[in-house]
Amino acid sequence: MLELLNDIDLFSGLDAAALAALGRATTHVTFEAGEELCAEGETGDRMFIIESGDVAVLKTVDDGDPIEVTVLHRGDIAGEMGLFGERTRTATLRACTPCETRVLGYDAFETLLTAERSVAKGLLSYMSRNLVRETSAVATLRAKEEGRGLRVTFFHASPYRNRLYGELNRYDYAMRFFSPRLTLDTAPLATGSRVIVVSANDCLDEEVLEALHGLGVEMIALRCAGCNNVDLAACARLGFSVARVPAYSPYAVAEHAVALMMALNRRTHRAHTRVRDGNFSLNGLVGFDMHGKTAGVIGTGKIGICLLSILNGFGCNLLAHSRTQKQELVDRFGLRYVELDQLLAESDIISLHSALTPETHHMIDVNAIAKMKDGVMLINTARGGLIDTPALLEGLKSGKVGYAGLDVYEEEAEYFYRDFSDSMIGDDTLARLTTFGHVMVTGHQGSLTEDAQRNIAETTIENIREFELGKRLTELTNTVAPPTT
Repeated sequence: MLELLNDIDLFSGLDAAALAALGRATTHVTFEAGEELCAEGETGDRMFIIESGDVAVLKTVDDGDPIEVTVLHRGDIAGEMGLFGERTRTATLRACTPCETRVLGYDAFETLLTAERSVAKGLLSYMSRNLVRETSAVATLRAKEEGRGLRVTFFHASPYRNRLYGELNRYDYAMRFFSPRLTLDTAPLATGSRVIVVSANDCLDEEVLEALHGLGVEMIALRCAGCNNVDLAACARLGFSVARVPAYSPYAVAEHAVALMMALNRRTHRAHTRVRDGNFSLNGLVGFDMHGKTAGVIGTGKIGICLLSILNGFGCNLLAHSRTQKQELVDRFGLRYVELDQLLAESDIISLHSALTPETHHMIDVNAIAKMKDGVMLINTARGGLIDTPALLEGLKSGKVGYAGLDVYEEEAEYFYRDFSDSMIGDDTLARLTTFGHVMVTGHQGSLTEDAQRNIAETTIENIREFELGKRLTELTNTVAPPTT
């Protein structure tokens, strides 16, 4: 018993007499496999010391099934905040195997401190460094994964990506995958990791970043190009290294934009449903030739260029609007760079490929829609915030907007990448969009090709590798620079 206590950081400063007194103050309790030591949400005033066996730490996120944060083994402790009085348990402890524990309650601990001053003196230094009263017990758990490399926590993880990252894990990182998106509530899942990997729908505001900093996270690896969901000023203040994936397969997103165009034009989604019901009627399925139509592309970066190439192959007349005009595109495709108002007024099809910035937020609003042709087709595979969705709904109802293909949605973070087939969509705007026959909404799958996902994973892993080898902040190849003042 004394050897076990001495191996625990919390008690390592105690002398033999103090350890013996501590041992006498604990109670020996055994648990069978599957039995709960304590439950999340209940009130507790005791600490558990794992003497033998394995104990899972489980946390409930977004009202889903509990997620295993880590597994405790011999010498690990949990619930140490209970030594300061009654505390609400922030995680469930469940025995994975038959296990033995030593339990130290608040009353016994208080009596021990009064009777054995050497215990109080020995614990004071450790507690001042490691125990913060209002910090979640889960956040202070020191998760272990022996024999592995740098620990990396993935938020908003999904099976197809998890498999790919596992295959490409050439540096033997200790990867942990969690399906919930990053929020203040789920931030403790990053406990023990110096690096987190996040998506465009994860929340990285100042409050979340403060929590991650307190857990010891040092690097944020974005598996996307955009960073509008990241408080970069807070990252700079807290010293986070932030890297992104500036380019992956631009063909994937451009081709998905065209897929939306063609499905809406030829009503293939409606035709497919009809035929499955034995209805081969062609009523309401009349489309139009893409050849000769005017297509306006807003944003001529890599994805926009790929889209222009495809539309040029269709024989479309091409208009473009972008912060930077590229003469080589004019020469290659015969396109015309025009002001935004002219593009809106002359285009039969408008496709958005701009970054989301304060300047581009809601660039498609009531005024912009009013300038468009009647029956225009609007495609957005970039960022949901480019469109004022209530304005789009009014345009759809009036017939001003004849078709809308959306792979992104401004409030998508609450819904995309999750299954709501057995529940309700509480967002009335999103729910209304899905009821229109001339609207197609896909769940942000534009980059969902093997090629694009492999590119993203490769770049993300190399970004982490640079951090592991000592590069920080602006030294990273794909760094995201803090905002200039």
